[in-house]
Amino acid sequence: MKRTVYIDYLRVVACFLVMATHSCEPFYLGGEGSLILTETDAVWVAVLNSLPRACVALFVFASAYLQFPLHYSTGEFFRKRALRILPPFLIWTLVYALVWGEPVQNLHDLLLNFNYAAGHLWFVYMLLGLYLIMPLLSPWAERAGKHELQSYLGIWLFTTMIPLIRQSVGGAAPVIYGPSGIPNAAKYPLWGEASWNTYGTFYYLTGFVGYLLLALYFRKFVGRLSWGKTLSIALPAFFTGFAICCGGFLSRVWPDSHGVFPIEGPVGLAALWEGPWLNDTLGVALMTVAWVLLFRKIEWNGRFFDKVILPISKASYGMYLSHLLLLVYVSTWLRTSLGTGTDSTLGIWTTPVQMLGTALLSFIGVALFSILVQRIPKIGKWIIG
Repeated sequence: MKRTVYIDYLRVVACFLVMATHSCEPFYLGGEGSLILTETDAVWVAVLNSLPRACVALFVFASAYLQFPLHYSTGEFFRKRALRILPPFLIWTLVYALVWGEPVQNLHDLLLNFNYAAGHLWFVYMLLGLYLIMPLLSPWAERAGKHELQSYLGIWLFTTMIPLIRQSVGGAAPVIYGPSGIPNAAKYPLWGEASWNTYGTFYYLTGFVGYLLLALYFRKFVGRLSWGKTLSIALPAFFTGFAICCGGFLSRVWPDSHGVFPIEGPVGLAALWEGPWLNDTLGVALMTVAWVLLFRKIEWNGRFFDKVILPISKASYGMYLSHLLLLVYVSTWLRTSLGTGTDSTLGIWTTPVQMLGTALLSFIGVALFSILVQRIPKIGKWIIG
């Protein structure tokens, strides 16, 4: 099958953006659960953790663009996806369970959910859920017309504003703690929701299903666009989405700080700060559209593509699964070497150097590791995918 070149570039950049996102976490997660040391740290977190926030949505878009609608029978689709996704996922799930936290408790908890210490593994559960409904939606996707699909995308885009509407009408939501102290902010009920019913009007059109529809729309109805047309849509979409994510984060942090730093609290506080960054929010959706429009202009498939981009793209799933094992140590090393807060070596520039340095060093190291392991005969594909 002929490769879609821009999807490979998209995967590589999305993988780096994931690591950039996780490199920012130590600067607002810590202490009792939530900790921002200085006012400048709050600004750097807002900026550098908003820019890459479309990373997971881009991964979903790439998978949906290539797989949806289904190209073969449901049984064949499930078999191919299971062989590609499950073995590496199970291997790395066990690795994290054994090396982080209490192994016995971790293994016991795996019967019900992923290991919370390796929180990025939530992505695989979500992806498997999307794969389960793709066969149901595929017959409709095959025959859906442009205006019909635009209507559903419009409804989905409206649902990305629901978190902002909840905040505006409900204020700061109380936090309810679940297993292992994981916080869940109580939702202000809208359009049919209530304490006994979470299935409101828009429940079935929210979340990552929208990115399936977005990929379908680009695949079927978006032709080649000029650079002028591309930039006229992509730049306003990206900067609007970035402003929503960045401004939304700061609008929640400043009131909690009362003008005084450091600001510290339980982990539920950080969960509320992160609200504007969630994958089903308007800012992330707009930045996703912008990234896709820009990536579609990439057609370079020469030596650099063959030797660098393609190997990393093929190993990107394994990179996603394994990267935290290296990233945590790189981040700790840089923070120890350069210091933090007001005692840092580079002043206000210490934080961005640590964030970007952690992301870049982790990306390079994990890419080399994953590519080499993937090339091990017979077993490499089971470890990396």
